Amino acid sequence: MNVTITARKFKAHATLKEFIHSELKSLDKYGDEILDVDVVLSFQNSKDSIKTAEVILHVPGQVLAATEDSDDFKKSVTASILKIEKQLAKIKTKRSAARIK
Repeated sequence: MNVTITARKFKAHATLKEFIHSELKSLDKYGDEILDVDVVLSFQNSKDSIKTAEVILHVPGQVLAATEDSDDFKKSVTASILKIEKQLAKIKTKRSAARIK
């Protein structure tokens, strides 16, 4: 699984990058089908200081995406990865059902 982390309008710290890599390891339980993962972090400097994480996952034949906003990048990344996990579980269920038929 190739992981690309892009930080828009700021430079991501090494600790944040390590956190993202450790969170992405939870996706390994869905098999070796994951080809690439792109994580895009952006920061809106407003009164609320909104931090957005977008996770784009490439699997054979499909591209899955999830975006989440919060006040902390770690929360945004975790929530986005949870959304991706739900999508991967749904795909895995459909594929296993197709094999049974």
